Amino acid sequence: MAMHYAGSPIGHMACVHCAAATQNFLALECHALDVPWWNSLVDGVEKPIVNKGWSKVPDKPGLGVTLNEDEIRRHLKPGTGYFEPTTQWNEERSRDLTWS
Repeated sequence: MAMHYAGSPIGHMACVHCAAATQNFLALECHALDVPWWNSLVDGVEKPIVNKGWSKVPDKPGLGVTLNEDEIRRHLKPGTGYFEPTTQWNEERSRDLTWS
């Protein structure tokens, strides 16, 4: 199995755990590494998270990482908040598709 993931270190570590639990894992493709602050979004793991093409599987609870909330706040899209309420999903017509 060759996995593809381009996103945060949180998602990357979820893929690392999935790969470690898969017998036929071959590769985890990762495209976010050229973002200079990508590694700093989480704490609790050896940095860089991807080192010479390899990621270590953490032995800590959960995904093995913790959010670096200050760093995440520094890189939010302008005009967005950090874990703000999502009350739009309380509406009957929340744009959730019946087939999704």
